[in-house]
Amino acid sequence: MSEHTNNSNEDSAISVRAADIITAILFLAFGLIVMIGSLKLGASWGSDGPEAGYFPFYISLIILLSSTVTLYQAAIVNKRKKTESFVDSEPLKQVMAVLLPGIVFVLGVQLIGIYVASALYIAIFMVWLGKYPIWKAIAVSIGVTVALYLMFEFWFQVPLPHGSWFNPLEFVGVN
Repeated sequence: MSEHTNNSNEDSAISVRAADIITAILFLAFGLIVMIGSLKLGASWGSDGPEAGYFPFYISLIILLSSTVTLYQAAIVNKRKKTESFVDSEPLKQVMAVLLPGIVFVLGVQLIGIYVASALYIAIFMVWLGKYPIWKAIAVSIGVTVALYLMFEFWFQVPLPHGSWFNPLEFVGVN
């Protein structure tokens, strides 16, 4: 991997400054959520020791302080990082080509179950990114899914999610 710093914004998807600002804002939101939750639990020292929210409160305070410093540095102090590239367009497209279908897969597991979602996910990735023939993708995805079913449902007797919205395997008796 090369240690290449792109100082031009020609093919940059996001600058270092923008990434720092976005990350600091997300951590500020996270710290605030944790702080509010810990205050609801009780963040003081009780007669028998610390209350449930005591340590989370101070951890969130540290997160808020460090995120505020990071946001200040990125927005005010380090304006020169506006031209530095955090990630170029092509690597970002490659990451998104895996991340977005992964998110859809997780949602699919909740809606149609792990077996059908896994079969679709494997087949689509084999054809789309792996450039395998459709018949191989179908064979491998069905084989892996049947192996998962036999291993978990039959041998280990550990039921995996079958889908809350629709269970397409109901017609073969998988409940």
